[in-house]
Amino acid sequence: MSVAEIEAAKRRAVQARAELDRSLAALQHRLAPGTLAGEAWDGVKEKGADLAEGALEAVKSRPKAVSIALGAFALFLARAPIKRAVTKLVSGSDENDGNDREDAELSVTEGVS
Repeated sequence: MSVAEIEAAKRRAVQARAELDRSLAALQHRLAPGTLAGEAWDGVKEKGADLAEGALEAVKSRPKAVSIALGAFALFLARAPIKRAVTKLVSGSDENDGNDREDAELSVTEGVS
């Protein structure tokens, strides 16, 4: 090998090392926690916007079905208060309004004095 070939090989090695350093720096930047979190957040925002758009289209195309589904969901959430109200209505008495415990405590403390 001649001196010129050796010098050319050294230059190529230096260039390859510089390219490797640039690649490593770019990779470290892409794998940084802040960069990964930012990319994930952007993906979540985009997916959320797509879901909201799809939901809006579904509501526009079937407003009655959506209204019925939301009404059923509201009844599901309010099942305990509705049950109490119906029980109170059927029993016809307003005496049992949750104050039984307070009345019992009053009678116990009155007897102590």
